[in-house]
Amino acid sequence: MSYNEPEPLCLALPRGEELRQGRLEIEAARAASLRAQALADPTRLTLAAALLEAGELCVWDASWVLERAPNLTSHHLRALRDAGLADTRRQGRIVYYLLTEEGRALLDLLLERPLAAA
Repeated sequence: MSYNEPEPLCLALPRGEELRQGRLEIEAARAASLRAQALADPTRLTLAAALLEAGELCVWDASWVLERAPNLTSHHLRALRDAGLADTRRQGRIVYYLLTEEGRALLDLLLERPLAAA
């Protein structure tokens, strides 16, 4: 079936056109998909939950909590940051990771927790 061929709609044409015009833009869908993929990994989800609980963690503390090597933990933290779910702050030579507001909100939804105050 080609999308150009006219096919009967099961819903009213005005409603169908409204849905078509208001559909999610492809770039927004890609960005949301990236965020969802970042938390689809069990290690990253566990790491994000630890960040939610702790507020912020450096790579060394996060690796100790996860019981994973620091280089692996750093890789997962970078994936969370690249997805816009985590951010960093530097204090001297130490870099701390913390969840962004969006990261906290998404994690609260996934873990079925009430939304934390920002």
